[in-house]
Amino acid sequence: MPDLVIRQVDHLLAERIQAFAKNRQLTVNEVLLHALRRGLGVAEDGQRTEAAVDAHELAMLAGPWNATEQAAFREALQALSAARGDGLLPVLREA
Repeated sequence: MPDLVIRQVDHLLAERIQAFAKNRQLTVNEVLLHALRRGLGVAEDGQRTEAAVDAHELAMLAGPWNATEQAAFREALQALSAARGDGLLPVLREA
């Protein structure tokens, strides 16, 4: 496998990576490989994943949606699916 070099890593980022690795008892290399795979949506076996972040992780960060929020999201999706795709195009061309 090829080796990569990442240059110009600021001190705060380097400290964060090292602390993350130490807290999880991983090497810095393992942390960086994991972060790159997740950020680029590539699974451990080299296959592309459907999303870089899955819904369960988002729920852990923000908490699950309640029934009202789920209904509002479904309504918004329905509205988007019914909208014409070129609705913003004239506005963007004028700018």
